[in-house]
This record gives sequence, structure tokens and C-alpha cells, in this order.
Amino acid sequence: MLDTVCLATGLRFAAVARVNEQRWITCSVVDHLGFGLTPGDELVVESTLCHEVRQQTAEIIINDAHCDDVYRDHHTPRTYGFRSYLSIPIFRVDGSFFGTLCALDPEPNRLNDIRILKMVRLFAQLIGDSLHAEEKLQEAQEELSRERHLADVQEQFLAILAHDLRNPVTAISAGLRMLLRTAAPEASATISLMEATTHRMADLVKNLMDHARNRLGDGIIINRSQNADLAQTLNLIIAEFRTVAPDREIDANVDIQQPVGCDAARIAQLFSNLLGNAITHGAQDRPIRVWSGVSEGVFRLQVANEGKAIPEEQLSHLFIPFNKGGDRPRREGLGLGLYIASEIAKAHGGTVSVASNEAETVFTFEMPC
Repeated sequence: MLDTVCLATGLRFAAVARVNEQRWITCSVVDHLGFGLTPGDELVVESTLCHEVRQQTAEIIINDAHCDDVYRDHHTPRTYGFRSYLSIPIFRVDGSFFGTLCALDPEPNRLNDIRILKMVRLFAQLIGDSLHAEEKLQEAQEELSRERHLADVQEQFLAILAHDLRNPVTAISAGLRMLLRTAAPEASATISLMEATTHRMADLVKNLMDHARNRLGDGIIINRSQNADLAQTLNLIIAEFRTVAPDREIDANVDIQQPVGCDAARIAQLFSNLLGNAITHGAQDRPIRVWSGVSEGVFRLQVANEGKAIPEEQLSHLFIPFNKGGDRPRREGLGLGLYIASEIAKAHGGTVSVASNEAETVFTFEMPC
């Protein structure tokens, strides 16, 4: 822009200056004269004509200072050795004065050409507008920085919370197991239910730990091995949910006839999250269907429930942490279960997908064996 000013006016020095009552500071400069100013340099503000532009909020145009009635004997042209000069005020969007677009040359030039004046005035206006955009961008960047800091603090809080919750939950679980060994028959059912609930609490703590670890950079950690008893692991999860939710019918067909290369504990965690999601969001009077098996080198696990369909616009957000499914009913929890399931699937080189219509909602986990 300053190069264009120099080419259009014939002036060999042009600058954008920040001008206030105390200071004149160069912001940007094009110097074909060897004038010696660079961005950040300062002049004594009272020695400049930009000082008068600020005071009068009016531009100054000088074709030849030697012939100008006002500036013939002015100290500024003599001090800086110029004959032709222009200074256009720059205003912010809110109307406040910022500085000037100024240019000069030791030789006279015809600067009061209306085409030249229109151009430099437009440039000054563009600079003022860009200042507003730059300030807004800086504000947005500062706000983003604050939000990132807050997010980091929240992630650290979740990690600390989950870590510190493990010991009391473990202690409660151990105490319940001891009570169960000596409890009267009429109390055993209640203690078993409490133990299953504590197990769910432990799962939630584990989910929080997994989320915090993943967000802080370590990702979901798996210990993969050939598991011949994966069916037994999945059936145990089903039994636990039948204890926790005895009023819900779970139709299960776990048909795994060969070892599966996986981290069985993590697959159990994934399945627990999918099954818990189905119990929470599925129709209360309709069965939940579970199917699992291996076909053509691919392990598949499906959990289906009947009930209200998930809106199309929400499907892509289901696996985002802390998302609780929009207006889906009974939105308990933190919205981490499906996210953790998805991350476990990724760690195994697999995927979790969802299909939903008015008939049923089906979550499918697939991974290579």
C-alpha cells in the first residue's frame, strides 16, 4: 500500500505513524530516500505536522513548501528538509484518532490532484478498518488462549478426580465382598446389588481416567493377546447388567468359536458402555438384543435397542466426549461412555458405528481378529 502511495504521488518516503499527544511512532515505512526511519522508531511529536493533523483532525497537503503561504516558514519542512508532503488522518471504526498516513519528498510534487487524494484517503480508511479487524482478531486469540487454559485445567481436574476416586471405590468394593461372604441369605441380594453398583462406579472412574489420559496425550492403552475366553468375559458383563437392571430384558447370543486377538478387559469396557447406553436410552418395556461372533477374520459385537430414533443431525456427535445425545431421554452421566468405546475400538484398529431408525438403534463394533 505504501509502495502504491509512492508510485502514485512521486514521493519517495511514506509511512503509517501512530500519533498521540505524547508520541509519534513509525508502524510501517517505505523509504527510498534513506530518511533512516524503521518500524518502531520515534520522532518528537511536536516536530511533526502529524501533530497538527491530530489536533485539527484534518489532512495536510503541501505541493511545495517553498511556495506555500502557510508552511513557507514552518519549522517542520526546514527540520526534515522536505518540500512536498501529505498527511491523512487515520480513524478507527469507532471514530477515534489512531495516527496518519504520511509521505514526503525533498522535491516539489503536484499532490492536490483529486485522484491522488481519493486514493490516499481510501488507503487511510482501509488502514483504520484493518485496525478494527486486527483488534477483534487479537481479542479472539486472547479469548481462545483463555479457553484453552481453562480446558487444560479441566482436563487436569478430571485426571486428579478420577485418580483420587479409585482408592475409596476399591475400598467400598472390597468391604462389600467381605460382607457378602458372611451375610445372611436375606441380605445377600441387597449386597450383591450394591456390589454391582460399585462396579459401575469403578467403570465410570475408569472412563474418566481413560478420557484424561487420552486428552493429555497418552491415548487408550491396550494389552492385546489371543483371548480364548472372550465369550465368558462378555457374558459376565451381561450378567452384571441383569443384576443392576433386573427389570430389563437382555436377549444375548454370544457365539465366539475361536480365540480373538484383543485386550479382553478393554473389550469388556467397550461392551459395558454400549450395553449401559442401550439400557439408559432404550424403550423400557422392550428387550435389548446383543449379538457377538467372528466371521471372515472380523470380530463383531452388536447392541440393539428399541425406542425413539436418534435424530440424523445428532449421529455424528454421539462419540464426542461430554455429548449426551441432544434431546434423547434420560440423559444421565457425563457423556463419556460412547467416546471411550470409540477410542477403545480405534486402539484395536476397529470402529464403532451406529444406525438408528424408528424401529431400533444398533451400535456395531468391528475389528480384525
